[in-house]
Amino acid sequence: MQNELTCGQVIALMSFYIEDKINEKLKSYVDEHLKKCPKCREVYLQSKKIARHVLGLVDNLDETPYMTKQYENFKNNLSAYVDNELDENESIRMKKIAISNPLARKDLEDMYSFKKMMHNSFEKTKAEWKNDYSKLIITQLDKTDYYKNSDPFLKLLAFFCVIIGVLVAGLMAMLNF
Repeated sequence: MQNELTCGQVIALMSFYIEDKINEKLKSYVDEHLKKCPKCREVYLQSKKIARHVLGLVDNLDETPYMTKQYENFKNNLSAYVDNELDENESIRMKKIAISNPLARKDLEDMYSFKKMMHNSFEKTKAEWKNDYSKLIITQLDKTDYYKNSDPFLKLLAFFCVIIGVLVAGLMAMLNF
């Protein structure tokens, strides 16, 4: 890369330059160009002024009347509210906050959208599986548990019956010869 940048290159890099998201070498090339080019310097100053204004608005957003202790409590209980884990009084309080506070309402809408997206993703993945292995595994575990939990007396009785059956069959086979 040459040591001098064109106006188009500087304009393309302007937002990164203002946010200080370019490497030092490239930053020095932009600095040199801005010292020499009054048009780009004017674009830089105007862009920086706009960026400060926008960042100032974002900083002032924290100071809105909606950022209250009540809203902070709402955010802390939002997941429990969406999952219906709160008691009736707490749920009513959460609804009131969501109705009266635009930030809370936006957070609630975002949470429901996220929950819906996750549910749809799960259903899509579930539909893609042709076999439901979870039912098969549970059935096999139930069978295993049945045999493990059988009465030991019954197991011993069954064992003796098999031995007596084998002995009787062996004796009959010997007598028939």
